[in-house]
Amino acid sequence: MKVIGGGLAGLAATARLADAGASVDLHEARGFLGGRAASIPADPEVPDSARIDNCQHVLLRCCTSLMDFYRRCGVQDKIVFHEELHIVRPGGEIDTIRADALPFPFHLLRSLLAMRAIGWADKLSIAKLLLAMKLQRSRQSFDLDSITFDEWLHGMGATTLSVARFWRPFVVSALNEMPERAAAGAAMQVFCEGLLGSRDSYQMGVPAVPLADLYDAALAGHFGPSVRLHLRSRVRRVNPLDREADYHVLAVPFDRVAKLVPELGLQRQLQRFEASPITGIHLWFDRPIMDLPHAMLTDGDLQWVFNKGDGYYLGVISASRAQLTLPSGFIVAPALRQLRETFPKARGARLEHSRVIKETRATYAARPGLERHRPGPATALPNVFLAGDWTATGWPATMEGAVRSGYRAAEAVLAAAGVPRTKSAP
Repeated sequence: MKVIGGGLAGLAATARLADAGASVDLHEARGFLGGRAASIPADPEVPDSARIDNCQHVLLRCCTSLMDFYRRCGVQDKIVFHEELHIVRPGGEIDTIRADALPFPFHLLRSLLAMRAIGWADKLSIAKLLLAMKLQRSRQSFDLDSITFDEWLHGMGATTLSVARFWRPFVVSALNEMPERAAAGAAMQVFCEGLLGSRDSYQMGVPAVPLADLYDAALAGHFGPSVRLHLRSRVRRVNPLDREADYHVLAVPFDRVAKLVPELGLQRQLQRFEASPITGIHLWFDRPIMDLPHAMLTDGDLQWVFNKGDGYYLGVISASRAQLTLPSGFIVAPALRQLRETFPKARGARLEHSRVIKETRATYAARPGLERHRPGPATALPNVFLAGDWTATGWPATMEGAVRSGYRAAEAVLAAAGVPRTKSAP
């Protein structure tokens, strides 16, 4: 069996196939694994310099398939979960969302009611809309994929301040898309799975090591001797009649599928997809500028900032179309200004070094009407299967969605090969 693509989808498919005893050749065009969730040298001119992540990748407790994959790799203990989510406004005022002793699903209610960034009318609006989206998703009363989340919010009477300081920050960072462009159904899943999934589903997991360390298990042969890893092995064309492999899993971005296998006939369907970018801003100060491990920011281009230790911080701008054509200096300057307006300690700190990393095709854009066009793992060719966060996983473009797609593709391959499903299958 051949898996093309060493991102999370390809790695997950490989892990599941290997678990079933299949012989797998994994081909990755680059010299490292992880795809868009990867680590690179901090100094591009010094390959052996300390590694930094291209951007900050996080997960929630509800990302069960991703944690299953990390357990298969033996790296689950390298994910640190935080029970508190911090929302910080200019001036340093902090609102913290945490669970308390109230029974589920009211475990976050006191935190929401205690938020100082919004008024009582905004809080009541949030509570009302959370209940409404839970009911609408369960009843499937109308097509939530046909409208934007912004249209749904305003149709339900959301207040202006609740949109600006609650709904928008969460949706942009989770979907990598603006509420006025994101499908309502995809946005609702973020809240229904995250805030309302279980008592701890909202907790955010942050890797305590560079992302590359999470994939070292695959490099070290953790998946077993039946897996052969081929780095710097770009596959430009897949011949479905090639008998070198009985089955092929295309774990690649949506814009590469038609080039790899034109015979699939997916060109028109995949033209509906478009990419959405993310920009990571790496900042090294001469001193710490905040005490929090992370913070969601409500006013400015930066939506999140993560404390990496020793005066090193990673800021994230999701859906960063406006930054794509800007030079690094024009991206760092407003980010620095926003941090100094938000964190008093940053005003006296000196920025020693910065680096901007743009992931121009970080995710697919979860636009209205797209959900029905996301393909499943099976294709028109009986020995070619698809994986990737853009396929039909039931999740938006996340690491969880990528792993789910890899598992689903592997299960489809095993079913085609007549291999019975095992108890260890996810």
